[in-house]
Amino acid sequence: MTLSEKYKQVRERSEQICKPLKTEDYVVQPIVDVSPPKWHLGHTTWFFETFVLKPNLEGYRDFDPNYNFVFNSYYETIGARVIRTDRGNLSRPTVEDVHKYRAHVDNAMHALFEKKLSRAIKEIITLGLNHEEQHQELLSTDIKYILGHNPLFPAYSDKVPKRKAANTGFINEFITLSDGIYEIGHEGDDFCFDNELTRHRVYLQPFRIARQLVTNEEYLEFMNDGGYREHKFWHAEGLDWTKNNHITAPLYWHNIDGAWQNYTLLGLKPVDMSAALCHISFYEAAAYAAWKGMRLATEFEWEAAALKLDWGKRWEWTDSAYLPYPGFKKAEGAIGEYNGKFMVNQMVLRGASEVTPPGHSRITYRNFFHPYLRWQYTGIRLAQ
Repeated sequence: MTLSEKYKQVRERSEQICKPLKTEDYVVQPIVDVSPPKWHLGHTTWFFETFVLKPNLEGYRDFDPNYNFVFNSYYETIGARVIRTDRGNLSRPTVEDVHKYRAHVDNAMHALFEKKLSRAIKEIITLGLNHEEQHQELLSTDIKYILGHNPLFPAYSDKVPKRKAANTGFINEFITLSDGIYEIGHEGDDFCFDNELTRHRVYLQPFRIARQLVTNEEYLEFMNDGGYREHKFWHAEGLDWTKNNHITAPLYWHNIDGAWQNYTLLGLKPVDMSAALCHISFYEAAAYAAWKGMRLATEFEWEAAALKLDWGKRWEWTDSAYLPYPGFKKAEGAIGEYNGKFMVNQMVLRGASEVTPPGHSRITYRNFFHPYLRWQYTGIRLAQ
């Protein structure tokens, strides 16, 4: 697939994700961590306009100079921007305007593709495509949060593929890895984010890790055993979080008439007990592991074992703080703000999820979030 074809594919997928939405859905921002779908569509377009077209396409004209202020996310180098909490106040530009903006930039990008592009330009375009794929996952999770916090619990679509029935007789086996030196990090010439570099060696003690993720049924046992109330399983900060926010179950779980219901993209449904647990915080993941007399794997253990694991259904919390690898270097200019500036007070997640774009996941991919967040498709894999 050519870079031009890949560009077209990625851009179309973002709009397909939004296709089931009503106009009113595009502007809602229930919490600071959730951005309105309209903003995602505009921001990913702004990325190509700012980092690709303006520096490299002679005669390119901004669609609207104000959009640099509206759709910049966190790039201090680029200038002032709308405060993150105010994205939901952007009734203008309209959804129609944003789609016109996307078309304007896409047309200019197609003109750029007709020229001979340097390796540096191709690398920025490739970064932009992976950036938009990241936002496609965020877009999917943000849409679920928006609709899942509507009192009517509306379905995102009635055409969402239903999950295949699980093998209810399976046993979650553990595999053992011996102690030794393991290679960690990306290698090769294909794309990776800067936080996956540089490849380096780590020494690991012998450990065991579960092949499968924890299921809803297994987590319900923790809940029924008073897991949310028993302080000895929790980090102090996590226990405070449960009390201050009245947390007693995973996100989207609702006890209705004595039965657990779960908001899904198909609407409110009975909790599928055989499905992999989803939408929990690091605090909950660590507490559950402690209740089981185990722990979460480090990100290095996870990567060392990944080829033997069933992964890709959920992002998996690890017990590793998000920190730079040895030899990590920030790029020059605004692109250097992409990952390095967030390497503090966050935990690493590994794997992928059911809303990760096809082909976007890999064993060395490092996702990262604050430990209290759970609107992403996050789950638990046990280790000891």
